[in-house]
Amino acid sequence: MAYELKTKETDQSVIEFIEQVESEKKKEDAYKLLDIFTETTGYEAKMWGPSIIGFGSYHYKYDSGHEGDAPLVGFSPRKAKISIYFAPGDPNREELLNKFGKHTSGKACVYVNKMADIDVEVLKALITQSIAFLKATYPGN
Repeated sequence: MAYELKTKETDQSVIEFIEQVESEKKKEDAYKLLDIFTETTGYEAKMWGPSIIGFGSYHYKYDSGHEGDAPLVGFSPRKAKISIYFAPGDPNREELLNKFGKHTSGKACVYVNKMADIDVEVLKALITQSIAFLKATYPGN
């Protein structure tokens, strides 16, 4: 049985999604992130699944044969924290994260409480580096 990806690009409105964010502060931060990601990537924001705002896309294929499409970078203003999505496996990410500000990180995600906790210039560098890493790792996208 084929594995069905949950996170696909949708036609849902990014602005409508942000407007549904309950916390006014998180909504304000989401708009700031939308501006930063749009300006830094040059890509139009698209919804991926019900809650991820993604920029650009790439097609990946793992040695296991599993393949699919994903946004190059993105974010999601979740209730607890803001999730920021960078390239999984980028060996240079840690160096920039050390200068990023207050955050926690998972495999592909970096979690922040609010924009005031992070360095925006480092965020822009992380976005740029992540896109370059993915384009080098998955050429032809």
